Amino acid sequence: MDAIRICCAGLDVHQESITACILNSSLDRKPKPLIKSFGTTTRELLQLQDWLAEHLCTEVAMESTGVYWKSVWNILESSCELTLANPAHIKNMPGRKTDVKDAQWIAQLHRCGLIQASMVPTQDIRDLRDRTRYRQKLVHMTTSEKNRIHKLLQDANIKLTTFVSDLFGVSGRALLEKIMDGEVLDEEQVRSLVKTRLKKKVPQLVDALNGKVRLHHREMIRIHMNTIEFLEKQVEQLEQSIQELLKPYQKEVELLDTIPGINNDAAASIIAEIGTNMDLFQTEAHLASWAGICPGNNESAGVKKKSKSRKGNKHLKAMLCQSVWAINAKKDCRITSFFHRVKKRQGDKKAVMATAHLYLKIIYHILSDKVGYRELGTHYLPNKKERTLYQLKKQIEKMGYAIQLEQIQAS
Repeated sequence: MDAIRICCAGLDVHQESITACILNSSLDRKPKPLIKSFGTTTRELLQLQDWLAEHLCTEVAMESTGVYWKSVWNILESSCELTLANPAHIKNMPGRKTDVKDAQWIAQLHRCGLIQASMVPTQDIRDLRDRTRYRQKLVHMTTSEKNRIHKLLQDANIKLTTFVSDLFGVSGRALLEKIMDGEVLDEEQVRSLVKTRLKKKVPQLVDALNGKVRLHHREMIRIHMNTIEFLEKQVEQLEQSIQELLKPYQKEVELLDTIPGINNDAAASIIAEIGTNMDLFQTEAHLASWAGICPGNNESAGVKKKSKSRKGNKHLKAMLCQSVWAINAKKDCRITSFFHRVKKRQGDKKAVMATAHLYLKIIYHILSDKVGYRELGTHYLPNKKERTLYQLKKQIEKMGYAIQLEQIQAS
């Protein structure tokens, strides 16, 4: 392997220790490795930083071991040019697994330029990412608590969900409050509590509220409602901090918001996962591969076999798939037209992933070119007749003939 770096280092990172290896020599000579171990406290990481500076080493590579690499990155990023490697890409030969050999192997690969750097966003994007991911977690926890209340109501034979589509709206919460207080409601009381179209369903609601509610049910519902209210307050606080962090990226949020199916929350999550600098990805295909939203390759001897897409960024993938389902329920546009075209041939699941891939390509070009989404309409793709004519014309032109198509008027 030809060396391209005179001096570089490789770090084998663990929870309690770091093994560092420095290789320093001219490009035409085999370097002698310099090995040293450090702890992972801040004081010991600063000693590692001083040791690297003492040997004039500024190019450092490490593998992304869990979350342990983050503390090392935060200390060294101010003084070194860091490269984060995917462990699957730099695995050593079996039988050569020690901390020292791992550090040497990483340093050797980095010296020869064989480590492909993983995308690590800037500090403010990393902070935004922590908040958007935790917001999603809190939303899931809130949904779980709501489902537990649904289960308790069924256990108490309260059939509110049969007539109330949103049990946790204004009317639903007012009725739940009365259930928790143990009150027996008549039609007039129910009519004063519900809003809008539910007033037409008052007799049915009175029947639905006639169940077998015990003290146990009321206490459990109260516990779950208190948890829901707490989680909703936490989500509201997170929303405020997310909006503060998004202020420098307001233009990008507005551009992403022009895409059908992408709202403000989705735009915030997308920016938190991929950032706004598309120079980190060579093409839209590299971004799709990094996110795990592209077909896998499994071909041997000219035979293509079935393959699954790689794991990639599960948070970004989930957000894009959620946007696909949202737009198919609400709007008819180019993206929904693409979804239904793929769905006819390959089914719902593959259509969702293919449409998420289309979303990501659109996002890449919008963030790269800084232009809004342009709607092409539902009939932007050629129909079967046009595709057939195009293919036949191409075949004739490849044979060296020129052809001009003219439509024959029906007699």
